Amino acid sequence: MVQAYILIQTEVGKAAAVAGHIRGVTGVTLAEDVTGPYDVIVRAEARNVDELGKLVVAQIQGVEGITRTLTCPIVHI
Repeated sequence: MVQAYILIQTEVGKAAAVAGHIRGVTGVTLAEDVTGPYDVIVRAEARNVDELGKLVVAQIQGVEGITRTLTCPIVHI
């Protein structure tokens, strides 16, 4: 299982709607609108890195209002 945080920037005023939409995406375990340089922080999980990439590109980046994403895989050191 691969887990990651996905940091999202949105168009002005779209953070709550983006977070609400993303909460319903399969593989997303948490989606919160926040303040700071990013507008939404998502925690997601997938079977492997390829599935995580598909989740981000096909499911999350296509949400209306998103301008940029940064995916940060979780590592266990």
